[in-house]
Amino acid sequence: MIQRVASLALVFVVSCMAVHVAAQEVNAEDRAARIKAYQRKIINEEITGSNLVVVGSASGVEDLSIVNSARPGDRDVDLKTVFPIWSMSKPITIVAMMTLHEQGKFDWDDPVAKYLPCFSSLRVRHGDEVRDATEKLTIEHLMAHRSGWSYFSGWEDGIPNNNSVKNPVPPGFHRPHPNQTRFNDLQSYCEEIAKEPLEFEPGSQFLYGVNQAILGRLVEVLSGMPFETYLANTLFKPLRMVDTSFVMDEAKRARFQPLWINSEHLKGYTFLLNELTYSPESSAHFGGEGLVSTASDYSNFCRMLVSGGVFEGKRILTQASIDRMTKPISVDIMSEMGQPRGMDMGYSVFVMRDAAPEGNAAPTGIFGWSGYHNTHFWVDPTNGMYVLWMSRAREFSFEIPQGLRAVIYGAAK
Repeated sequence: MIQRVASLALVFVVSCMAVHVAAQEVNAEDRAARIKAYQRKIINEEITGSNLVVVGSASGVEDLSIVNSARPGDRDVDLKTVFPIWSMSKPITIVAMMTLHEQGKFDWDDPVAKYLPCFSSLRVRHGDEVRDATEKLTIEHLMAHRSGWSYFSGWEDGIPNNNSVKNPVPPGFHRPHPNQTRFNDLQSYCEEIAKEPLEFEPGSQFLYGVNQAILGRLVEVLSGMPFETYLANTLFKPLRMVDTSFVMDEAKRARFQPLWINSEHLKGYTFLLNELTYSPESSAHFGGEGLVSTASDYSNFCRMLVSGGVFEGKRILTQASIDRMTKPISVDIMSEMGQPRGMDMGYSVFVMRDAAPEGNAAPTGIFGWSGYHNTHFWVDPTNGMYVLWMSRAREFSFEIPQGLRAVIYGAAK
């Protein structure tokens, strides 16, 4: 699939762009036509089903492009369609922590154990041995995925182990998220994860993992509120993110997008792979993957970020906090995930240093992230814009946003 989407992006750019120009110089009508053609290609190649793209600015949505598949089992999408955003939950959790830092609730180098004592005696893998950690786990380590806990240590022969506390993906196609059914709250999850050996000393390396679940519990301790309440009061209400939550009622489920899957096991549209339950009975709300949202809601979140932390005249976050969360900490980290070099990692967002290896002319400093079922976003401070792609499909593809950046910015010079 990687080859197929990469080839698609290249063919598309070559065929549709006679001259490569910067994003701000592109005629808006031409850009809209290219985006829509790219969306159709993605559907025709059976990579996703119905999808939509938002290009926005500090003023709001500038361009909305919707392409529906009209295939049996799929649903038409719009700004109010509900999607599971999976790891696009992470930047929301990060912003929540940034607001608490602005309130003086903690310092970046504070040991996590200062607030969550269950993390006071950590252990680290050294080959076949497990030893006491010599370094303290800090809050910044969690923010930047440098704690030493992965999602995937519980896999055996490429299959998630039923007994893994860490793994967010169920061991079979029709099983719910194991952590939602295993834990009643974030504190019990933290107590279990603290028993798991780290893969390395805290802070010494990057490893994508479960950090936002721990940050969610920190939000609760630091704010004195349940995680979901703090998010609602501090972010969702002021940003008018009315459909973003960890749970779904029946009305919201009626707008929930089915999953397109094209694999050796299954091809078609299904709700059987709703790996998260989004049940109001669960209080274990995971800040790394647990939210549902809409294009309308997430556009407001992006609009706040591209506006330097301000939304409709109300300051949500300082520019200094945005600068901090987008400061590269782990260099060229996306190459460790099998992607081209040139992307660094800040606080759970990629930060573009050089888009040329990716094959497009995106400017230095764009930042964003993606979700497991192919939701993608980035913020472009240079051009004062943000881009949001919403779809629901497996398998996950970094190449969708890479191709979209080639469409919007042109091919690398």
